Amino acid sequence: MNWQQLAATSHYQTAVSVAETLAAGDVADASAGLQELIDAVARSERRALRSQLVRLMAHILKWYAQPDKRTPSWSLSIYQAREEIASIQDEVPSLNREAIEDIWVACLQAAKKQAQAETQQRTKTANLGWDEVFNQDYFVGKGETKSSRKDRRRSPNGR
Repeated sequence: MNWQQLAATSHYQTAVSVAETLAAGDVADASAGLQELIDAVARSERRALRSQLVRLMAHILKWYAQPDKRTPSWSLSIYQAREEIASIQDEVPSLNREAIEDIWVACLQAAKKQAQAETQQRTKTANLGWDEVFNQDYFVGKGETKSSRKDRRRSPNGR
């Protein structure tokens, strides 16, 4: 059986085939299939983590780049991306802070490209820190005007 191809196509079908192979008594082949399934699921979860981190960073970069266009939906998008990342980490504990730090630079570069494409302007933010991405609040205040939003904006380097 081509476990790699099957696992790339369907995790469910791979699990079913592993069970069938095990039931047929071929423990070695079932073990190989199970390992390929584990690897495929791990790759999938890493891709999901990367995707959510890029999404989160891109929204924060846009927050800094376009203070006059901030809306509650931007705040919600930031919150939802954080929640998705936390959910991924709950399901796969190995995707911890260290795993995020390992992909941080690549995700930030991808987020910058995405934010620039969406805003049609170069991002002035050179870097994002952990607290900015995971802890800082991003709320559009009641009664906040476009000019007061600009006044409250943090500096591009996050300090």
